[in-house]
Amino acid sequence: MLRRTFSILLLSITVLLAGCRPTPSLFVCADAIGCVEIAPDAAVKIGVLQVLSGDQAPFGLSGLRSIELAVDDRDGQLLGHPIELRVEDSLCSKEGGATAASKITGDPQIVGILGPSCSGAAETAIKIVSDAGLVLISGSSTAPSLTSVGGEPGPHWQPGFLRTAQNDALSGQAAATFAFQRLGLTSAATIDDGDPYTQGLASTFQQAFAELGGEVVLAAGVNKGDTDMGPVLTAVDRSGAELLYLPVFRPDGDRIVLQASEMEGLQNVTFMSAEGLYLEAFLGAVAEAGTGLYLVIPTPPQGPAHDAFVSRYETKYGERPTTSYYAHWYDAANMLFDVIEAVAVQDSGGTLHIGRQALRDALYSTAAYVGLTGSLTCDEYGDCGVARFQVVRLDDPAAGLDGLAANIVYSYPPDQ
Repeated sequence: MLRRTFSILLLSITVLLAGCRPTPSLFVCADAIGCVEIAPDAAVKIGVLQVLSGDQAPFGLSGLRSIELAVDDRDGQLLGHPIELRVEDSLCSKEGGATAASKITGDPQIVGILGPSCSGAAETAIKIVSDAGLVLISGSSTAPSLTSVGGEPGPHWQPGFLRTAQNDALSGQAAATFAFQRLGLTSAATIDDGDPYTQGLASTFQQAFAELGGEVVLAAGVNKGDTDMGPVLTAVDRSGAELLYLPVFRPDGDRIVLQASEMEGLQNVTFMSAEGLYLEAFLGAVAEAGTGLYLVIPTPPQGPAHDAFVSRYETKYGERPTTSYYAHWYDAANMLFDVIEAVAVQDSGGTLHIGRQALRDALYSTAAYVGLTGSLTCDEYGDCGVARFQVVRLDDPAAGLDGLAANIVYSYPPDQ
């Protein structure tokens, strides 16, 4: 009986002492658009939108691999929580971007999203992600309309979208400057497929070429998936253009080049494209028919850090990166991870709280961020990338991308 009385007394004292301890203050989210809460034993979920099927799959695959390497560099963790990548195939289309973005944003635990690969998918994904209060960072969606055009917000700009890739307004200018000033060509035709990426490049080329003193004699279009390029190529022939600028994707680019090689009237026309065709598969498809084609591509990064990254990539995946934007995706992932670490608040119970607006504000405030692609500083519209370009000429298709990359004939801006 005495032992039971003592136990009751001890329990009462324990309860009283516990009541005297200060109660841990509860975290109150004051973020304008809310917080993502991550329990102590939960993962930090990152959405990934990449094109993983179809002709543009190599772009998405290299992007996904670069993101995975960024995760590996942190031992798969962020702030003591495992990083979980939720990957969706955004294809390379408006429909694909909308579907993939809707799937990702349906999960309230998603902290941020990396993607999409293509500007067409980004056009629709941006609105959905922005409305959900999340951030979306792309390493290869380069259409001017997604961020800014001439210092003004582009028609598809939405808060929360940023990119480590360049704004392609300068790519079109690089192509026009090279064609007019270095090649001495004064008349040009363009072909696009209606995609924001191809339209953006074609329109900026047209404007820059005209400002330099050249004449755009034809601005033509094809539909994605067209197999007969005869009508548009006949129009190019009749226009008298000295240059055909075709910043399109595969397989349309393959068909244009192959069918043009069979038309006698186009034998003296110079062909130029952009990074959308900077693929081993394109070189293999067009073979000798592509000889003499110029491609305007982002200037590849250099230096020990880049070389070490490529070595890790090759060790893990058994091949070197096969597209031009792998380093931009690595930078995008690391920038997102670093900013999450900077804005996250951990309460006394171990739960992480990440303010959505705080995350956006911190990303837009990024300045002099040291990445593989250079020093990144984000502007108010989300352009963070370093815009430098090279023009390479396809002289030996059998030498592959390595041979093409080594055959640099022009750099833009010229003083860099």
